Amino acid sequence: MSTGNERLVVIGGDAAGMSAASQARRLRGPDELEIVAFERGHFTSYSACGIPYWVGGQVDERDDLVARSPAAHRERGIDLRMRTEVVEIDTAGRRVRARELDGGAESWTSYDKLVIATGARPIRPALPGIDAAGVHGVQTLDDGQALLDTLRVTKGRRAVVVGAGYIGVEMAEALINRGYEVTVVNRGSQPMSTLDPDMGRLVHEAMTGMGITMVDDAEVTKVLTGDDGRVRAVATQDAEYPADVVVLGIGVRPETTLAKAAGLPLGDHGGLLTDLAMRVRGHDDIWAGGDCVEVLDLVSGRERHIALGTHANKHGQIIGSNVGGGYATFPGVVGTAVSKVCDLEIARTGLREKDARRAGLQYVTVSIESTSRAGYYPGAALMTVKMLAERRTGKLLGVQIVGREGAGKRVDVAAVALTAGMTVEQMTALDLGYAPPFSPVWDPVLVAARKAVAAVRAG
Repeated sequence: MSTGNERLVVIGGDAAGMSAASQARRLRGPDELEIVAFERGHFTSYSACGIPYWVGGQVDERDDLVARSPAAHRERGIDLRMRTEVVEIDTAGRRVRARELDGGAESWTSYDKLVIATGARPIRPALPGIDAAGVHGVQTLDDGQALLDTLRVTKGRRAVVVGAGYIGVEMAEALINRGYEVTVVNRGSQPMSTLDPDMGRLVHEAMTGMGITMVDDAEVTKVLTGDDGRVRAVATQDAEYPADVVVLGIGVRPETTLAKAAGLPLGDHGGLLTDLAMRVRGHDDIWAGGDCVEVLDLVSGRERHIALGTHANKHGQIIGSNVGGGYATFPGVVGTAVSKVCDLEIARTGLREKDARRAGLQYVTVSIESTSRAGYYPGAALMTVKMLAERRTGKLLGVQIVGREGAGKRVDVAAVALTAGMTVEQMTALDLGYAPPFSPVWDPVLVAARKAVAAVRAG
């Protein structure tokens, strides 16, 4: 092992942590910077976002989701310690205490610089039976493997998904693809609370049309088990829903147990607070990134928690650059996300109506229906685009899109417009690509922008 001039310790071996370690290593060699990384699981640098597609069968092999193995990281001069969990951060002593999960041995490791990339944990409510065999959260490759192992030995074909956010709808699709009868139990009035209810209703209708049983405005009160201890049903206050397997898709929270115990600053959503360089506020030698941090929403001006691999990888690159002696910043996000359930594409960026109200903004909303291609071209599919704009200025505030093939990625146009601070009137003049196989003469996003301009002027 190198005895370099400085030691960087990284907690967490997935996107943010190992991106930071790898970037720091590119900038500083082993004789200048020793890098020690701890990962409590069996895998590093993998795509958690791809797990539903692996479970659903679109991705054949687990290793297809792994971008870089532990061995590959070690070959690049990173002392990566797998199945080892950091259980304490001593900021005063500039050291961490780690425990080997397979043997139980504990040891302290000192650091000059520390990166916290502990990710997020699935929300697992404290309900009777929640830990029964056959009940699964899905956050890591280990979780995905455990679910697949259950699916392979389960004789029944009834599945209940608890929650109807991104994880819930993606896992509903995965289970449909596996031949299960799927019921989604959702405490909200419509699926996809990241959308406004009128757009969530479109998702509800489409999922019902796919044969998925949607149960909205229902909160799970317990998980019922059989004599063998395995799950047999999910209960709400009003009904029971038979289940041979249950998947929790309620969402995630920042995994900041260590950080909180160490007295590091947390935001309203429980995530670590950092500056633009991803340095933990008030701590010059500690950085944090990925799903364990809160980020600035450039539209509302508020801190948010968004668990996405795109942000985690960017955070890691920025942290690694700064730790390695370079300079980089992460200015914030506009809240862009895209998902699908079977052939339905769901996308959003910017603010929902309730976000705009919470931020004290006055706004107008418009919704339009259009097609993904010229109406006369084969395969043209319908989509609905909803747009929010500030009442007085016409500044774009948010866009939501629900539709079939060709709908989802159109949200990227709106994401760029939000980042640039464009008005809806400026958007109408955007020089977007056009040909009948790709778009109508007026792209659906621009049709919505034109309608929003009229609404702003009328208001």
